[in-house]
Amino acid sequence: MTPAVKGVALSLTASTLFGVLYYYTSLLTPLGGEQIFGWRMLLTLPFMTLFMLAWGEWHQVCGIARRLRQEWRLWLVLPLSSALLGVQMWLFMWAPLHGRALDVSIGYFMLPLTMLLTGRVVYGDRLSGWQTVAALSALAGVAHELWQSGGFSWASLVVALGYPCYFVLRRRAGTDRLGGLWFDMLLTLPLAFWFAVAGDDSLATIFSERPALYLFIPVLGIISAAALACYILSSRFLNFSLFGLLGYVEPVLLVLVALLLGERIATEKWLTYIPIWVALGLLAAEGMARLRSTRAA
Repeated sequence: MTPAVKGVALSLTASTLFGVLYYYTSLLTPLGGEQIFGWRMLLTLPFMTLFMLAWGEWHQVCGIARRLRQEWRLWLVLPLSSALLGVQMWLFMWAPLHGRALDVSIGYFMLPLTMLLTGRVVYGDRLSGWQTVAALSALAGVAHELWQSGGFSWASLVVALGYPCYFVLRRRAGTDRLGGLWFDMLLTLPLAFWFAVAGDDSLATIFSERPALYLFIPVLGIISAAALACYILSSRFLNFSLFGLLGYVEPVLLVLVALLLGERIATEKWLTYIPIWVALGLLAAEGMARLRSTRAA
C-alpha cells in the first residue's frame, strides 16, 4: 500500500469515526450534552497520551513545557486556545441531543469558506478563479439565510467563526502541532470533571438505571481518540491539498447523521444549503484539478 493510499484510508476513517461519534451521543441518554462532553475529554486525553508516546511525539509536549518557563505569553495563549477548542468539542456533543445537529453541520459546511476568507485577510492569500466563484456561490446561500431568518443560528456561527480564530491563534503562538493540542485538552480537564462527575448529584442514579453506560462511556473515549489518531496520521502521508480536500467528507456525514436523528431540512432552507454545497463542490473540483496537474508535471 502506497503512502498516499494509506493517507486517504486514514483520512476517510477519521471522518467516518467523527460521524459515528456525532451519532453515538444519542446512545448515551439520559446523560446531557455537558456530561458527555466531560466524559469525552476525560477519556480522550489518556488515549491521546498513549498515542503520542507510542509514535514518538511526546517531545512536542516537553518542548511546550520548556517554552512555558521562558515565554510568559504562553500562559495567556494556552488558556484562550483551550477555551476555543473546548467550546467546539462541547457543541459537537451537545448539538445532536438538542435538535441543533443540522445547525452544526451547516457550520462545518461553511468552515472551509471562512478559512479561505481568513487566509485572504490574515495571510494575504490570493483567491483563484474557482475560489472566487465558490465564494460568490456561498455568498448567495449566506444572503438567502439572512433574508429567510434574519441571521444564522448561533451554533453555525460558533463553528464557522470559532475554528479560524483557533487556528490563527495556534499558528501565531507556534503551538499548532500535536503538543499544543495536548495542552489545550489538558486545560479543559477541570471543567470536564465538573461536567462529568462533580456537577451532578444524580450520576450514581443514572448509571444504576442504565448500566450499559459503564461500557458506552469508555467506548466514547476510544472512538474519539481513534478518530484523532487517524486524522493526525493521515496528515503525514498526504500533501496539503489532498488532505484539505478530504476534510469535506466530514460535514457531508454530519448532515446524514442529523437526518438519521430525525431532523429534516425545511423546504425554505434548500436555497441556503444548495449554494454552499455548490461552493464546496467547486473547491473540491479545483483541488482535483491541481492534483492532476501536479501528477502530470
